[in-house]
Amino acid sequence: MTDTADHHHTFHSASLDRRTSVPGNVVRGALIGVVETVPGVSGGTVALVTGIYRQLIGSASAVVSAVRVLVTGPDRVTSMWAHLSQVHWRVIIPVLIGMVLGLATAVQFIGDWVENYPELTRAAFFGMVLVSIAVPFRMALQSAGGALRPRHWTLGAMAAAVTFILVSLPPGTVQPHWWLVVPAAAIAVSALLLPGLSGAFLLLTFGLYEPTISAARDLDLGYLGVFFAGAVLGMVSIVKVLKWLLDHHHTLTMVVLAGVMLGALRTLWPWQTEDRGLLAPDQLLGPAAGIAAAGAAVVAVLVILDARFSRDQ
Repeated sequence: MTDTADHHHTFHSASLDRRTSVPGNVVRGALIGVVETVPGVSGGTVALVTGIYRQLIGSASAVVSAVRVLVTGPDRVTSMWAHLSQVHWRVIIPVLIGMVLGLATAVQFIGDWVENYPELTRAAFFGMVLVSIAVPFRMALQSAGGALRPRHWTLGAMAAAVTFILVSLPPGTVQPHWWLVVPAAAIAVSALLLPGLSGAFLLLTFGLYEPTISAARDLDLGYLGVFFAGAVLGMVSIVKVLKWLLDHHHTLTMVVLAGVMLGALRTLWPWQTEDRGLLAPDQLLGPAAGIAAAGAAVVAVLVILDARFSRDQ
């Protein structure tokens, strides 16, 4: 059954529709590109706070529809142009340019931090993800009318438990083969549709974060080509599915998302073995706690801004 009140609250937090300038949209895209390299900070949340979330999602849906009618018809060319006319090109093109610039800049630094300071980097990410869980949880409360039902809590707990178990499995010696990269990229790109969920965080959970950052930093065109193909696949398939879920089962989707993020925090515990075994804190406890708090504070500012914008609608 569709959650009651979901339809009326769908994309409530995304109802911003400001007039934006082209240079401003390049900056917005750069911010999204930078944060998409950081597990725990959602590009969707940045799009939400900066006022272009609805345009991005609506445009992505229109492009997917245009591709579909071009392949299946009827009136392929006419129907395609009709869908493409709904795309906010004045927003999309500058944002995409900014995202590329932001990503290209950020990967030059983030890869070295992950490699040289793994405990402290995970600590920062842990703090960011912990606070960002508030975003889908608050959206679930909004769409449920302010109170979650027992089934919502049950599904959220189940999602957290299943995710915790899955991310506890040893990574083994799995290499980033194309048949792993393609679905991972497809799922990661869909995170742009869900405020609070980071695409980089999903890649980290899959064990493909470091290979992807390294490939982007070193311009490994083979890997990047496969990743791009997966991202396109995600836009064509998963984005439509997620949009339907958000339209018809918004509360359940947000509750499950919050549970997944909570369970996946296990991957970000700063002290662990290569096989994902958990270790006790060491002499880096103080610095790690401070960095985690700083990361949490950064995301908290975004969450507070998001909540304020939502109340103003």
